Amino acid sequence: MKRKLIAAIGIAGMMVSIAACGGSGDKEAAKDPKDRKGELTVWLMTDAQSTWPELVKQANAEFNDKYPGVKVNVQYQQWGDKTKKLDAALSGSKFPDVVELGNTETMTYILNGALGEIDEKKYDNSDTWISGLKDTCSYEGKLYCVPYYAGARVAIYNKEMFKAATGKDTIPETEDGLTKALGKIEAKYGKKDKAFSPLYLPGRYWYAAMSYVAAYGGKIAEYDEGSKKWKATLSSPEAQEGIQHYVDLVKEYNNGDQTKDEQDHANVMANKKTAMIYGNGWESGSVIDPAANGNPKLKDKIGTAGMPGPNGKALPSFIGGSDLATISKSENQDLAQDWISIFTSEKSEAALAEKNILPNNTKQLEPLKTKPETAPIANAVPDAWFTPIAPGWAAIEKKETLELMLLDILKGESVADATKAADAEIDQLINEAS
Repeated sequence: MKRKLIAAIGIAGMMVSIAACGGSGDKEAAKDPKDRKGELTVWLMTDAQSTWPELVKQANAEFNDKYPGVKVNVQYQQWGDKTKKLDAALSGSKFPDVVELGNTETMTYILNGALGEIDEKKYDNSDTWISGLKDTCSYEGKLYCVPYYAGARVAIYNKEMFKAATGKDTIPETEDGLTKALGKIEAKYGKKDKAFSPLYLPGRYWYAAMSYVAAYGGKIAEYDEGSKKWKATLSSPEAQEGIQHYVDLVKEYNNGDQTKDEQDHANVMANKKTAMIYGNGWESGSVIDPAANGNPKLKDKIGTAGMPGPNGKALPSFIGGSDLATISKSENQDLAQDWISIFTSEKSEAALAEKNILPNNTKQLEPLKTKPETAPIANAVPDAWFTPIAPGWAAIEKKETLELMLLDILKGESVADATKAADAEIDQLINEAS
């Protein structure tokens, strides 16, 4: 999904400073890689620390074989406060050379000039990068980040509960079949625990809600080539039908707190308060991982499958994932690009695939489509949807426009009124860089 975006004004002063980052490397004085000195600061999210630390270690070792005089300083960040910390770092003189960004975060930093330009020819399998990731790195024909890994959402379910209630430890392939199964599960487990949810869909879970919008052919917003502007479209009949469908499911099957978001839904499943959630494929591991407050007693009892959607089709998934970028005012951009190249090489992406993490390219994704553990999530990628690649999208997420719209509907406001108000707010924000 490539769009010509409206030009944006950069953050004041961001590009003025050319201060050194994490130790300088004098490229002119040290043309031989073995003579380079200094430090390379890399910000990765904690997913790498907890799930593939050996890949980080391997990449650093390979990098240091080439640059023995450069220390790689990996600093792990939390999703909750990463952007706040990054914004603060970019306004000062101590900032990372390499940063991991969620694929909905990249456009803000591209537009404000924070990211360095990338030459895709330096990276393995760049000709088969997953488009939903590459598009989030692209602006005006140039590339500003490198796809790292992809993600999609799937049905995560308790096989034991399904078997006990329906006689089968698999979920039905159609939504009609699924709702019948959920009714049987509620009858069996809901009698003893009124807070038990056969399907735990949190009310503020906008990624899930927008999947139902996509299922009915709706969109959050569309780009108009004539006006060269984005226009919100949640008020369209298709989008409204998808939102209503989602809200109906929340009201029917979530017997817990419907005003929450999805941040702790894996823990809800770990505590046996639900038989099914709709989440990222990797969250099936969180359900059983004690380090993530999971329940190891559920090992071998948690399954994944494609989520049945309306009209007899699979539910379209949001294409999630992460990208890696260099910081434009870093003096170590050549080193940063080399490190990213190593960390996203075919060898490195194969290591991710072995852990059932979706690689950044369709070439290495293909075998995962037939692997039982990854087939549901890998097959969800080709038909996945993504948020508008627009200058003001980050501001919309920050204001929680979609979450608050969903809450208003759950509190009694009509879908028509709530989507009209959401569209008005989106239109105010979507065409302006934050």
